[in-house]
Amino acid sequence: MHVLTWNIQWCRGVDGRVDPARIVAEIRRLGDFDVICLQEVADNFPAPRLEGNDARDQFALLAAAFPRYTLVVGCAVDHPSTPEGAVRRRFGNAILSRLPVGQVFRHALPRPLDPGVSSMPRIALEAVVATAFGDLRVVTTHLEYFSRRQRLAQVDAIRALYAEGHAYADAAPASADGSPFHAWPRPAAMLACGDFNMPVTDAAYARMLEPFADGTPPLRDAWSLVAGGPQPPTFCVHKPYAPGMRPYACDFAFVSEPLAPRVRSLSVDGATQASDHQPVMLEVES
Repeated sequence: MHVLTWNIQWCRGVDGRVDPARIVAEIRRLGDFDVICLQEVADNFPAPRLEGNDARDQFALLAAAFPRYTLVVGCAVDHPSTPEGAVRRRFGNAILSRLPVGQVFRHALPRPLDPGVSSMPRIALEAVVATAFGDLRVVTTHLEYFSRRQRLAQVDAIRALYAEGHAYADAAPASADGSPFHAWPRPAAMLACGDFNMPVTDAAYARMLEPFADGTPPLRDAWSLVAGGPQPPTFCVHKPYAPGMRPYACDFAFVSEPLAPRVRSLSVDGATQASDHQPVMLEVES
């Protein structure tokens, strides 16, 4: 199974040009993926609200470009575009899966007040997909950049979501009647990927990997399972975000214990300049 995670920066390249077709072409160049996880996808957010952007619905464009895939949308930012709110502006994450998709969850992440620090609402988008080795929870997210307080709270929330699902994996379903109470599978195997906006030196990164007090197996950084040395940088590789800023890795793939032994490779494409982030590709044995 091949998975791609990529912060596409509303399809805006290092050259400042917004080009959804270029993003699609780059995804196809990178490989033939079963699951594609994208962050910073925009709908009706024209400039100056998002630099260089137009009002196109990028979720719809991606769905049209990958017609054999199921599109799952998760937008933490959902604004009215006019005082009347007739057409809304959306900004968030997307999962495209050509594997069958079961239950979908949209988890609003915490945003504790951090006075004077700019921030936006964040979400963890979860889709349970059916793979050759069983059901898999695929979670993609884009954590807060400016507020360390919020980012740490969001990591704690993702850990709690993982532990919650892990507990359900061994529980007998309470209902299977097709109603809203229908208990769909919530497997122990989980992949949490995306732009975590934290270097490996951040306290939030260490927190993500901490053991659980209740004995839930800890999450693992997939890079550490298959490679030696630090993960290549994924942010500001071709252009610094601010003067003097050095590129660093902040786009990760964390896996739970049932999935960890199946991880075969993790790689970063350092060539593309179609976004300010580099794509990360994960291969899992099926």
